[in-house]
Amino acid sequence: MEAWMTTLLQTLSLPEYGLVTVFIVALVSATLLPLGSEPVVFGLIKLNPELFWPVIGVATLGNTLGGMVSWAMGRGAHELIDRERGHPTHLRALDWLERFGPRACLLSWLPLVGDPLCLIAGWLKFAPLACACYMAIGKFLRYLTMTGLLLWAAQGVQLPAWLLKTAG
Repeated sequence: MEAWMTTLLQTLSLPEYGLVTVFIVALVSATLLPLGSEPVVFGLIKLNPELFWPVIGVATLGNTLGGMVSWAMGRGAHELIDRERGHPTHLRALDWLERFGPRACLLSWLPLVGDPLCLIAGWLKFAPLACACYMAIGKFLRYLTMTGLLLWAAQGVQLPAWLLKTAG
């Protein structure tokens, strides 16, 4: 069993499979399913430091698309419930979120509240392109920060030169 797992992990860490793995895990982790993509992102970058930017980009894209899946689920749920009730649904607790509009999706990177926030953005019928842009910005900054910190904390891994200049 251990040899099989080692072979699988080595195969998935190859650049030609690793980026696909990062994309899928990042996409799924942005839905309401309890999964984290940071270990996969960190692992691939640790094994292939030259893939730093492609991994961050692919993870951001997958996580943003996963957030948009949640957005679409929220939008669909709202339309279905409105149709069944025969009138628009209004929840007072969401009034404050409506004031922020799609900008609230900048917080989609937050643990526990980020994924439901994407769903709520769809429920509130926020503009999908604006939500996707704000989600992408927040998620990119999260991956960049988390991966940078993990690389800094891990021994024997060099941070990219630009990151060392800004940190020092």
